[in-house]
Amino acid sequence: MPLRLGIDLGGTKIEIIALTEQGEILARERVSTPSNDYKAIVQAIVNLVQMVEQRLGAQGTVGVGTPGAISPATGLIKNSNSVCLIGQPLDRDLSEALQRPIKLTNDANCFALSEAIDGAAAGAEVVFGVIIGTGTGGGIVINQQVLTGINGIAGEWGHNPLPWPQTEELPGPSCYCGKQGCIETFLSGPGMALDFYTVTGQSKKTPEIVALAQAGDSAAKACLSRYCDRLSRGLSSIINILDPNVIVLGGGMSNIEILYTEVPRLWEKYVFSDRVDTVLKPAKYGDSSGVRGAAWLCPVS
Repeated sequence: MPLRLGIDLGGTKIEIIALTEQGEILARERVSTPSNDYKAIVQAIVNLVQMVEQRLGAQGTVGVGTPGAISPATGLIKNSNSVCLIGQPLDRDLSEALQRPIKLTNDANCFALSEAIDGAAAGAEVVFGVIIGTGTGGGIVINQQVLTGINGIAGEWGHNPLPWPQTEELPGPSCYCGKQGCIETFLSGPGMALDFYTVTGQSKKTPEIVALAQAGDSAAKACLSRYCDRLSRGLSSIINILDPNVIVLGGGMSNIEILYTEVPRLWEKYVFSDRVDTVLKPAKYGDSSGVRGAAWLCPVS
């Protein structure tokens, strides 16, 4: 039986899933990610693969979703918030340890691929997948194939400046990348919390802000309104360039229900078209999209 194995390598946990060719789950396990220990991380992934294959009595293809990306220049991991991965040949080390080819890509790409194959955007030609949580990432899938780009950064919209900034939004919050005013600094969960604090002086987490807005609190409603407009500006720039059929939202911020009505209404005035047919949807598989997308990375012969 053809077997697809997917690995979601996160900062705190490593998860494996085994799928059939039809996308049915055969096995699923997770372990804690070894802290700041590259060799232990590689071994943990190998152990998970071997355990699941032994249980199922079959060997599978292996796809891996990881923070960061493989640099086309060096073949090593770059841009990872799990810093012990940076500068390491993770795909080559896993391939050698498991004695088979390994397909590895950014976790946002895996999210987008999962949703494009059998998720919220199933059947769509061009899909932009967005993860908005503690950070802001993105992935592009065209005809069910991940687009990584010549520099390995396709879809990294979070480190572009917020489009059409208002006077009060300039120069923008400082970003860990060294610049100011990045989309991520406005649209991530911490970005919304910072906006609320800047205006009100109150420290609130995003779920609290959303709950206050739903209860009628004027400051929270204004904060949520600013967030919707900023998200519509950020996504409209994607539509103007990529013109996707579907944009799928994942991550903690994707649970804000008002986004799916307000943002498409607002982006009409920013998109360079007489009408916008792009659809905005929440992810079908939620937190499972990343590991499922990793499993879909490799073709099964």
